[in-house]
Amino acid sequence: MVLLGALVNGVAIIIGTMLGKLLERIPESMKNTVMNGIGLAIVVLGVQMGLKSGDFLIVILSLVIGAVAGEWINIEDKFTRAGNWLERRVGSGGQGSISLGFVTASLVYVVGAMAILGALDSGIKGDHQILYTKAIMDGFISVILTSTLGVGVLFSAIPVVLYEGIIALLATQITRFVPDALLNDCIAEMTAAGGIMIMAIGLNLLGVTKIKVANLLPGILVAVLLVVLVHEFQLN
Repeated sequence: MVLLGALVNGVAIIIGTMLGKLLERIPESMKNTVMNGIGLAIVVLGVQMGLKSGDFLIVILSLVIGAVAGEWINIEDKFTRAGNWLERRVGSGGQGSISLGFVTASLVYVVGAMAILGALDSGIKGDHQILYTKAIMDGFISVILTSTLGVGVLFSAIPVVLYEGIIALLATQITRFVPDALLNDCIAEMTAAGGIMIMAIGLNLLGVTKIKVANLLPGILVAVLLVVLVHEFQLN
């Protein structure tokens, strides 16, 4: 089943959120310290991913063009509106902002190499091991994020399943059209661009910056287009 890995990932986030609800009564100082630890770990992860690039100029151009497109579409605002809509329908129950939990968790789970690589493996090879591993990680992260940001983390399972599921479905046909060398280069630059976004999420969690990370998301698609352009016209 092509979508099995994505579905397991979504279920793990839901289970982690439920467990996190049990920890909402922990002291506020402990929550802050835990959140700072998560923020630092995410920054380090982002740096490691960012260094995967084989041509950093592509990453820079991807972020610039992606930021322009993201600001024009205003993706961050649409994410926030979706979170606010959920908050009006469900109610936060005084335990954090549903909007903040939804937006933050969605970005943490979606922007990363494991989501892309895992979904590609699911579609191309029928191998769900990467997404199973990601599911375990996301489940634990959900516990912590829910205890600090609230139940909005639960709803991040929806964009995660959709994102990974769509990539997996497209990947079932990708090897018919994309050579292995081109696919590997695309993954490397997507990973690097995503890593910088991951680092921005970590800095936001630490309160150092207020970067609109969602508005940078088109940069991942731009990275793919630029790599294809380079290969097509042999600009390297």
